Amino acid sequence: MASLKEVAVPDIGDFAEVPIVEILVAVGDRVAAEDPLVTLESDKASMDIPAPFAGTVAEIRVALGDIVSAGSALMAFASDAEATSTASPPAAASPTPAARPTPAPPARPTAPAAASSELPATSPTHAGPGARRRARELGIELTAVRGSGRKGRITAADIEAAAVAPKAPTAASAQPQGSVLGLQLPTWPKVDFESFGPVERRKLPRIRQIAGPALQRNAIVIPHVTQHDEADISGLEDFRVRTNTEQADRGVKLTMVGLLLKACVATLKEFPEFNASLDGDELVLKSYYHLGFAADTPTGLVVPVIRDVDRKGLFEIAEELKALSGKAREGKLTPKEMQGGTFTISSLGGIGGTYFTPIVNAPEVAILGVSRAATKPIWNGSEFVPRLMLPLSLSYDHRVIDGAAAARFTSQLAGVLLDLRQVLL
Repeated sequence: MASLKEVAVPDIGDFAEVPIVEILVAVGDRVAAEDPLVTLESDKASMDIPAPFAGTVAEIRVALGDIVSAGSALMAFASDAEATSTASPPAAASPTPAARPTPAPPARPTAPAAASSELPATSPTHAGPGARRRARELGIELTAVRGSGRKGRITAADIEAAAVAPKAPTAASAQPQGSVLGLQLPTWPKVDFESFGPVERRKLPRIRQIAGPALQRNAIVIPHVTQHDEADISGLEDFRVRTNTEQADRGVKLTMVGLLLKACVATLKEFPEFNASLDGDELVLKSYYHLGFAADTPTGLVVPVIRDVDRKGLFEIAEELKALSGKAREGKLTPKEMQGGTFTISSLGGIGGTYFTPIVNAPEVAILGVSRAATKPIWNGSEFVPRLMLPLSLSYDHRVIDGAAAARFTSQLAGVLLDLRQVLL
């Protein structure tokens, strides 16, 4: 019997018991190192597990829907010399679904087959990177597309055809009847929108589908209160502009978000209950400061985390902000880069607005929203002077934090932003 090399789930950080939502290869497939094998999906992110080395898939030891953690066996590879003898094992040789038999070459279809509800739920999905990218752009579920390529592989043309095909109603599209998250609420209204005029239907991007339930849970379960305030950042903005001019050869610029991260750490140290998590009847006060920042991407909002902000300089933070923001836009953030946060900043300063109510990112207990700064006439005791004022919106879990503490927090933060030198010294 040929020897096989086992492929297991690598270290995926704190994520455990994550379901498999896609199997991207079949028995007999030749894969290169770093080719994606399966897709896992947690409530925070979707992640592909790559091949740790090249080989031919000899056995698949998991099925769609299986729950895996780091170390769980996924499949076994045969070396090139052994691929012929192991590529097509009989169905009884493995408890997992066997590869589909290769059909006789079909006649070339006149048009790619579109979405079909007859695909078995456990059928593995085979598609190349181009087809997968196009499916993400159009919001198409690969499991609902029948491939016209070799061995049923999904092509980009199949994705395009599925995008324009009529959508059959499915059970998953039904809204909860009389209950949302276990709450007895009125039935979700069902409306024939097309009867009122032309409409366009777009599937939610996958990242919104993943984040949506968690946001809904946080909004309903956490008793939110938002404290609004303003901070005078006139001197801070002058410092930022001057420093970027003086340090232009560094290749990275200080941003207001980076300065806010540093100012928030100084304030969190004065108010440790804001850098905490509620665990049953206990409040877990954290002695580390891993701060998340909301990053806007073409497919939705993600929250990368910068670790140990208290131990890093401003330009080191600026470099991490730039790198993580770039990875977020490209969809290349790893699970480790989005976990462990103790406090989050959501900045709309580059877009506009005044105040808003950000949703607390559980299991954190507070989140700071900032909007676009504006120059306002501020009374200094003898006259009105122009000052650059930054709107602050602090949402917090009222089970942990009361209004007086929140007001003190934003007041302290405004004082730090007024003179950040006290943090840097």
